[in-house]
Amino acid sequence: MENIAEPLEKKNRKTEFLGIEIGSTRIKAVLIGTDHKPIVSGSHDWENQYENGIWTYPEEAIWSGLQDCFSKLKVAYQTKFSVPLTTISGIGISAMMHGYLALDKNGRLLVPFRTWRNTMTGAASERLSDLFQFNIPQRWSIAHLYQAILNDEPHVAEIEYLTTLAGYIHWKLTGKKVLGIGDASGMFPINSMGNDYDDAMVSMFDHLVAEKKYPWRLRQILPEPLLAGSDAGVLTQEGANLLDASGELQPGIPLCPPEGDAGTGMVATNSVAERTCNISAGTSIFAMVVLERPLSKLYPEIDMVTTPAGKPVAMVHANNCTSDINAWMNLFDELLESFKTYIDQNTIYEVLFNKALTGDPNCGGLLAYNFFSGEPIVHLEKGAPLFVRTPESNFSLANFMRVQLFSSLGTMKMGMDILFNHENVGLDQALGHGGFFKTRGVGQKIMAAALNVPVSVMETAGEGGAWGIALLSEYQCCRTDGETLQSYLSNQIFANENRITVKPDPVDVEGFREFMDRFIKGLAIEQTAVEKL
Repeated sequence: MENIAEPLEKKNRKTEFLGIEIGSTRIKAVLIGTDHKPIVSGSHDWENQYENGIWTYPEEAIWSGLQDCFSKLKVAYQTKFSVPLTTISGIGISAMMHGYLALDKNGRLLVPFRTWRNTMTGAASERLSDLFQFNIPQRWSIAHLYQAILNDEPHVAEIEYLTTLAGYIHWKLTGKKVLGIGDASGMFPINSMGNDYDDAMVSMFDHLVAEKKYPWRLRQILPEPLLAGSDAGVLTQEGANLLDASGELQPGIPLCPPEGDAGTGMVATNSVAERTCNISAGTSIFAMVVLERPLSKLYPEIDMVTTPAGKPVAMVHANNCTSDINAWMNLFDELLESFKTYIDQNTIYEVLFNKALTGDPNCGGLLAYNFFSGEPIVHLEKGAPLFVRTPESNFSLANFMRVQLFSSLGTMKMGMDILFNHENVGLDQALGHGGFFKTRGVGQKIMAAALNVPVSVMETAGEGGAWGIALLSEYQCCRTDGETLQSYLSNQIFANENRITVKPDPVDVEGFREFMDRFIKGLAIEQTAVEKL
């Protein structure tokens, strides 16, 4: 049974909840109303930067992006309701998981934000995984910390607080050094029995670095993990001014525990119960499988995290998904413009995605790798997007588009096959969200072929993690005594939810299997490209 906190006071409460998610390419804010549905939204596009060998976002870009996003939501609210948005029932902050935000005693970033996309912590990841006998991926915060220690980076001694992007923003808004347990589980291993960091592993780490004589112990610098529904503080005046540059937003608004995009994706697809799986497919791709029982052993390809309510989850994460597709779409857009033909880019995506469905089941023998950045599952520290064909390949536009979509799922498929073939993990169905599923039916059909299970997309899942964290804010304020997150979502949010489900086509399943044989055999080509280029 889920361990949940006591509900907050419910007096004088409005019924509008704000969710903000800071994703890899877009910051999005969604305000939901009494029917749990979005009523207005705002967004801000941004991109990570590769500076001095580090994938990062400048600190000023974080706050200017948040302010721009919130400002657009306020304008939409004023336009729709003819009143200013000055207070909200609750707020939730979500962001891309993992990474490294290290702050000193004055709240100053000691080094630029190191995102999940960085793959320069291989030595730390390997040593910690061996020490803990628990998979510690390169993108986890503890791997970044230990790699900085191995590198003798002087800033480590000055660390007062280490957190994720969601935890950093939440702290600046509330003054609370807390983190939703799902996001915390991507910083350091969680013991799901106690819903806290694993004590034995914390002690192992402290002993490991004891000779460095740092002025901190690990627990002192990590945020406190909180279950969904817990009190996570309120918006301070300083925080209100940070979020709303106009100064109109009032302080005192409760915030729910900040979560990672994996946790909010589970909520947005009602995938917090056992035998459920949600797949977020955008710049990166990850599948979250809520387990019926622990895995039998450590697998380097599988991360163990938790739901926002603390249940164990097997996470298969690949750094690369749609970036290479987007690059090709931009090329096609440029081609059309060169012929003075202007077509909306959404239409280009829709037409070409549907074209992929007319290709040969196995992509006509074509091969592609979508690795913009490194990919730990296949042991690549760097990426080199690659397209390969032989003279015998059936080189058509349909097959070209199909292989791009197949390639986007290839690395994730390798991890999922471990769960299916070695651990006998059962799934009733998978629920998808993210840009890969935007074109109706296409991403679902390809994903169903890859996993050989039905794949559903909900009407509201297009709102993604921003909607999911808004629901967590609502749950914090509106649940009844003892009501679990699973029950609240099933009974209050998704009871009448419409969903579109696509079952796997046996012909497509076999075609994807043939593609994967080629994908795995050809990894040596990708490795050579990375080494030589």
